[in-house]
Amino acid sequence: MDTITIGDGPLTIEQVVAVARGGARVRLGAAARERIAAAHDVIAAVIAAEKVAYGVTTGFGQLATTHIPVEKVRELQENLVRSHAVGVDVPLPRDVVRAAMTIRLNTMARGHSGVRLEVAELAAALLNADLVPWVPSRGSLGASGDLAPSAHVVLAMMGEGELLTEGGGREPSGPALRAAGLAPLTLEAKEGLSLLNGTQFMAAIGCLAVVDGEALLDTADLIGAMSLEGLRASVGPFQERIQALRPIPGQLATAANVRAATQGSAIMLSHLNCDKVQDAYSLRCIPQVHGACRDALAWLRRVVGVEVDAVTDNPIVFPDSGEIISAGNFHGEPLALALDLAAMSVAEIASISERRTFRLLTSSLSELPAFLTRDSGLNNGYMIAQYTAAALVAENKVLCHPASVDSIPTSGDQEDHVSMGMTAALKLEQVVRNAQTVLAIEALCAAQAIDLLAPLEPGGGTGHGRAVVRRLAPTLERDRYLAPEIEAVTAAVAAGEFAAVARGLETG
Repeated sequence: MDTITIGDGPLTIEQVVAVARGGARVRLGAAARERIAAAHDVIAAVIAAEKVAYGVTTGFGQLATTHIPVEKVRELQENLVRSHAVGVDVPLPRDVVRAAMTIRLNTMARGHSGVRLEVAELAAALLNADLVPWVPSRGSLGASGDLAPSAHVVLAMMGEGELLTEGGGREPSGPALRAAGLAPLTLEAKEGLSLLNGTQFMAAIGCLAVVDGEALLDTADLIGAMSLEGLRASVGPFQERIQALRPIPGQLATAANVRAATQGSAIMLSHLNCDKVQDAYSLRCIPQVHGACRDALAWLRRVVGVEVDAVTDNPIVFPDSGEIISAGNFHGEPLALALDLAAMSVAEIASISERRTFRLLTSSLSELPAFLTRDSGLNNGYMIAQYTAAALVAENKVLCHPASVDSIPTSGDQEDHVSMGMTAALKLEQVVRNAQTVLAIEALCAAQAIDLLAPLEPGGGTGHGRAVVRRLAPTLERDRYLAPEIEAVTAAVAAGEFAAVARGLETG
């Protein structure tokens, strides 16, 4: 099993995902340990001198001017965590929580938080033991970061919260910590604040959305190419010389993917000289639509790539000067805007996919049997599967209302503009899931269309895409229970099976 060293180099999206989903272990690097100790020395000096510092010897938010006696600083931090653990609704998945914990561990390793080394070590130990806090999904406004979900993590570290079981239930964290040989955390000065402030949950969902979204884009290119074949559309608009006249990066990449997927296609060769002048936009404009969405998702990668290795704590400790400065790096606006745009881009992928599915099912548009069944009337074929795709596309449209344009002031108007970045992240998470299902439905229909064109054979890439479908769902000869097949192909989309085919092709 891989081990990722935290703090001796920049943390990457891929490393976060490796811990979140791949079971990679973590350890604190030597340089990180030195930085953590140096920052803690600054906090210790403030306590020893009984100086005033926000969140160390003062209250929080609107209570920032309330002085807290030194003998009460531990109680201050514990009260902070308990009062902020107010999340509601279904729990976040294990991979999201593990990703968020990894990002927060890296923030501590940067040496500007002021926590003791044992705090970071406990966070690493929880990850390595796969003890995942139970964290309700709703409650964060994205400034001062992800306060409520983070508080549930810290409460679990204190032995007062709960852990997420393998089956999705919850259990008290205290006994589980003790069974793993871990002592519950007792907070000292600033430690509760250091563990709560920050964008780690927004960034965690952003990390997973980046890798899932990029796989979705490659999947859409391959499945779109399968639909091109099933509809006997032209690959002419995908020529490299056409894309060169508008060299938008995503457009170039998608066109190359489609060319590679359809290379050697007997279906394409069979209608080179047909009298069709041009295809519908959902076919002809795949490079322009998929490509624009690809570029929008690239912005999220850039933003999240910075965020996972950033310091989003508050106040920020500077060991070199001994200063403790209250600032605003916890504000989630950069993420919120990028997450909103990513949701719109993924929704567009689902939207154009559903249009291709509709064409495949409509005999007047496809020259294929109605609803892709040879005995329509007695059989309904994939008619109602398109309804499901349409319903999910409609849901995505609602979810794409931008969260980042909203703000509800809190904490007596001290926090008078918040990002709503976690809302944007949760919406994106659902849009991605919906789009995976919409593409799965298109894949089922495209594979059926290709089968109906036999004995003509598809291209190398599209043939492999059809094979993924056929491993999970046989050719539809008569009506049968389709929901399990949609679910199985959706799982293949989510697992990156179609993306792997697309990425293994020689582009050109």
